[in-house]
Amino acid sequence: MEYFTTVSLAGFILALLWLLSVKNSRKYYLPPGPAALPLIGNLPQLDKYAPFKSFVKLSEKYGPVMTMYLGWQRTVVLVGYDAVKEALVDQADEFTGRGPVPFLFKATRGYGLGISNGERWRQLRRFTLTTLRDFGMGRKGMMEWIQEESKHMRDRIDTFKGAPLDPTFLFSCSVSNVICCLVFGQRFNFEDKQFLQLLTNIPELLRFISSPMGQMYNLFPWLMERLPGRQHTVFAYVDEVRAFIKTKIQEHKETLDPSFPRDYIDCYLIRMNQEKDNHTSEFHYDNLVSTVLNLFMAGTETTSTTLRYALAVLIKHPDMQEKMQQEIDTVIGQERSPNMEDRKSLPFTDAVIHEVQRFLDIVPFSLPHYALEDISFRGYTIPKDTVIIPLLHSVLKEEKQWATPSSFNPQHFLDQNGDFKKNPAFVPFSAGKRACVGESLARMELFIFLVSLLQHFTFSCRGGPDSINLIPEYSSFANLPRRYEIIATPR
Repeated sequence: MEYFTTVSLAGFILALLWLLSVKNSRKYYLPPGPAALPLIGNLPQLDKYAPFKSFVKLSEKYGPVMTMYLGWQRTVVLVGYDAVKEALVDQADEFTGRGPVPFLFKATRGYGLGISNGERWRQLRRFTLTTLRDFGMGRKGMMEWIQEESKHMRDRIDTFKGAPLDPTFLFSCSVSNVICCLVFGQRFNFEDKQFLQLLTNIPELLRFISSPMGQMYNLFPWLMERLPGRQHTVFAYVDEVRAFIKTKIQEHKETLDPSFPRDYIDCYLIRMNQEKDNHTSEFHYDNLVSTVLNLFMAGTETTSTTLRYALAVLIKHPDMQEKMQQEIDTVIGQERSPNMEDRKSLPFTDAVIHEVQRFLDIVPFSLPHYALEDISFRGYTIPKDTVIIPLLHSVLKEEKQWATPSSFNPQHFLDQNGDFKKNPAFVPFSAGKRACVGESLARMELFIFLVSLLQHFTFSCRGGPDSINLIPEYSSFANLPRRYEIIATPR
């Protein structure tokens, strides 16, 4: 009885908040949008299995800047390249706010780089970019780490001797080891049980966020916290990752040499000690734990998932795989490791990698932005505390920007002479001041890992090309591709 009273009271309070927000919204000239219901807003108008597609459909009626209500939360959705660029790039300073995504807020305790704002975000982002670059992100030193990790990956695949394998864990280990070198100063063995357990948990987090139950948690966290369900298991996984990170930080504290920092954690601990008497400093323990959590999880899952999807695409299109191998053999051969200088001599390969990212559209919503103050945009007012969704899906699949947006087509990135061409609507890492801090690292990993794999193996699967379905298994916060057992035949 007490439980139902609590839920009823919470519902009543939310209804009052809803009525108050609707009343306040009339003071502003909001972007147009469909009529919303109390408490649940526009949720009935959204496809729970692919809500971003519903946004695109609604924009045909209401335009590229729409007001929606996701539950009681007022949300402005930006649809198409022009609107997204105008906000994130042309009015970058006003759109740097990050939305308080409930799942991420609980996972990080509200700390860290990912969902922070203001001075915390500025201090942590500047420090993180500088430190990661100092340790080689986007430079030759990092390239050599990835080349070495790609060799470990190939050696592991060789042990299967052409038998079918699920590459999910293998790719997660390899990609994660690159970020681990940067952050923890070490790589982990493919047999390390604790490391493998963490890598088993991380995909589950992304699966949960992208499921209808994960969407419910972000819309009604106060309710989901009180109900039984998978959300509690998922947060236990987060706690395991946090415990692992805390152990590594303690090990770093015990072996720290301030004159010789080994990695990101060392540099942070040195900075934290330097600013221990500065009460406005954001360099404290909670921000360290959550920023490392951001880097570790984001630096593992999105790139390894994209790599796995790339192989599914190449099995689906064996002619493309063969053309890439011919290009790679001509330019690099099968003996030396690929490097980033090779990319300009491999236009078709580069085009396929870009098209994989465009077509997968791994984070269709981006991470939500947030109006920290009232924002004037295209003659409308976006009131303070409004969530803003720059719909990356609508840019990566926009008919004005791509010749065949709903088909996999590497020609999107090739000119008439077969040379690589850029497209400003290629925004899988978002754009502006909140673009992904690991973009240069992810680009380097995708290129070196994929080229290295194609140098040494031809990929197929038991059911043949027709058995591959490129439609994601889950679509919401992320597009998560289906898992397949692949056959890697040595060349």
